[in-house]
Amino acid sequence: MKAWTIGELLKVSADYLKQKGIDAPRLSAEILLAHQLHLTRVKLYLQHDQPLTEQEVEGYRALVRRRLSREPVQYITGTQEFWSMEFMVNPSVLIPRPETEVLLEQAISLRKEYPNLQSEGVNLLDLGTGCGALAVALAREFEKASICATDLSEEALRVARRNAERLGVKDRIEFRCGDWFTPFAGKAARFDMILSNPPYIPTEAMETLSPEVRNHEPRSALDGREQGMVHIHRILREAAGYLVPGGWILMEMDPDQTPKAGRIIEETGQFTEHRRIQDYTHRYRMVMARKK
Repeated sequence: MKAWTIGELLKVSADYLKQKGIDAPRLSAEILLAHQLHLTRVKLYLQHDQPLTEQEVEGYRALVRRRLSREPVQYITGTQEFWSMEFMVNPSVLIPRPETEVLLEQAISLRKEYPNLQSEGVNLLDLGTGCGALAVALAREFEKASICATDLSEEALRVARRNAERLGVKDRIEFRCGDWFTPFAGKAARFDMILSNPPYIPTEAMETLSPEVRNHEPRSALDGREQGMVHIHRILREAAGYLVPGGWILMEMDPDQTPKAGRIIEETGQFTEHRRIQDYTHRYRMVMARKK
């Protein structure tokens, strides 16, 4: 029997995934085959006519079956790129999204606006770190800063620690387990900047999410409870108590939640200013506020 080539198998599997209603079928097929063969996607095309062994084809079919069950590609391969770095991910952590990079971009903009954020002794907090993407990126970008990262999930923190080690910043980040600011209760912890991507999907909207998200990503990292605002409200109410004077809180949320978040910030009376920031699709995705 004639062996499959890379090109033939890619075409057939991409067509099949499309027929089954899988989003981005060609991309899924490429990523999974590259993962199976330990190649880059570019090399798939450079080796387009390479015949495959029966073992390679069977291994790839097993990956395709997992994708047909609507398991995210990132959990199948165990990786996701963020801030030009490759992070390990599994079902205990949320898959990092490109829009979360807006938080980092704004943090870097603040560093340019306020030179003191470039000095020694700056303390930064990633609240609800998940796989550690924000914390690791902060450690890379703020080379003189001390980074702290928290999460309620011990399983998530294990993934975050492994990512910090793999990416060479494990000695720069202190990981703590606990619910939002609980790990710092009764302690004199004060931060120059707090970044957070909390759960903000309304409970009533959870069932409308795609099967990839609804059935595979951790619900605790998605469900923001009533109107998706419970965690946002708590963090914004408590943040000022953990910021230095002039320190900043930066939070990702749904665009429809940003006006509500602005009102909460004003009601606290703890902040001198706040801004809404647009994501790459020109929707307000982030709120940031400066402590008095």
